[in-house]
Amino acid sequence: MEEALLPLNDVIISKRVVFKEEVKEVSRLAIPMIVGTMCQYLLRYAPMVMLGHLSELSLSSASIATSYCTVTGFAILFGMASGLETLCGQAYGARQYQKVGTITYAALIFLLFFCLPISLLWIYTENLLLWIGQDPSISVEAGKYSIWLIPTLFPYAILQSLFCYFQAQSLILPILWSSIVSLCFNIPLSWAFIFKFNFGTIGAAIAIGLSYWLNVILLVIYLKYSSTCKKTRPFFSKDVFHVMPEFFQFAFPSAGMVGLRWWAVEIITLLGGLLPNPQLETSVLSICLTTSSIHFNLPFSFGAAASIRISNELGAGNPKAARVSIYAVFTLAAAEFLLASGILFSLRNVWGYAFTHDQEVVDLITEITPLLCLSIIVYSTVTVLSGVARGSGWQKLGAYVNLGSYYLVGIPASLLMGFVWNWKAKGLWCGLLMGSTVQAILLCIITGLTDWEKLAKEARERLFDRKICGNK
Repeated sequence: MEEALLPLNDVIISKRVVFKEEVKEVSRLAIPMIVGTMCQYLLRYAPMVMLGHLSELSLSSASIATSYCTVTGFAILFGMASGLETLCGQAYGARQYQKVGTITYAALIFLLFFCLPISLLWIYTENLLLWIGQDPSISVEAGKYSIWLIPTLFPYAILQSLFCYFQAQSLILPILWSSIVSLCFNIPLSWAFIFKFNFGTIGAAIAIGLSYWLNVILLVIYLKYSSTCKKTRPFFSKDVFHVMPEFFQFAFPSAGMVGLRWWAVEIITLLGGLLPNPQLETSVLSICLTTSSIHFNLPFSFGAAASIRISNELGAGNPKAARVSIYAVFTLAAAEFLLASGILFSLRNVWGYAFTHDQEVVDLITEITPLLCLSIIVYSTVTVLSGVARGSGWQKLGAYVNLGSYYLVGIPASLLMGFVWNWKAKGLWCGLLMGSTVQAILLCIITGLTDWEKLAKEARERLFDRKICGNK
């Protein structure tokens, strides 16, 4: 009503001011998140670089074990913890501070309990790898590495819950600095364990676990003693069990959103090993996936910023502000992924040399780079929209989208183009790109058709239900 009474120019100016302020707020959240997320990524992969200088067997076994442990454990825990982005973010926006801590405590208990069946699965890594036909020597070493990674599961579960807890309150700097300190601790520790004490792959796994525990300890100290966490500080009460069903409602679909895409990528990678000249084809796919994974940290940070802002505004009952946040995030994310894809395209003739000196691999990378650039644009869009889904609370719908996009479109298309049309690695990557494109289109449609007023109303009704959390 107030906007209708203002002159048109004043309304436009007012909207521009609001948009600029939202862009600043999103930037304040996303930029530190990029650094923190990159540090978390390097925490598990920096030791891999050192293992590559140790022996080919150490690198290949650790790579296979890391991939296996990611899709069967880390990705699942990461996905389930993402359910907190909806619940904690909306609760904080609604000023239900006690509920933020209660839900976080419930998530911690459940994720730690869920680590037990994952640990059991990792114990049998060697047997599973042998069963699918992996090299026996690699399977034995990968099995050992997986077993020694089991102690990293528990701090990782705590860490992901704490990350969501801090993000919901826009407390990004604790995440940033604890991640930087942990990485700086991890690098010399990995070097000492791998080379100085000759622990090899076992030393790398121990260093990763200790680094995660350091990260957890730093965040817990901040949580306990910082005045910024006073209102939301988690503590145990009977309400923890009351909110468990609510956490499950968002945790499992969130895990589905993450896991379904991750598993599809692993299936495509395994299919590369069935192509003629598998060493060449899997090398190309590995370089493409590594490039995509490194870049993933940037749009993921923008998606996290979108999740924070949207969940906070919906919890506060401000659906219009939630929509503005989407426009602001996409403006920044689009600028980033267009720039990144442009730079990669300009380096297409030399990009392969960053990974190998094999001319055949480099030539194939040059040929496939335009598709990789397009993949960066499409999957960046998907990643940001997934952040919108987490903040809005429609993860279940997002999981169905991922299921259809990759398992009804992406993987069948990869099989068709890679094997029937004989496009090999290029065909497999095209199929994955088709799946991501379908996913992006469907998520765009869902976002465009979302009734934000209804979502805000539902969030407020759920948050102020007196049967949950015993809100006074």
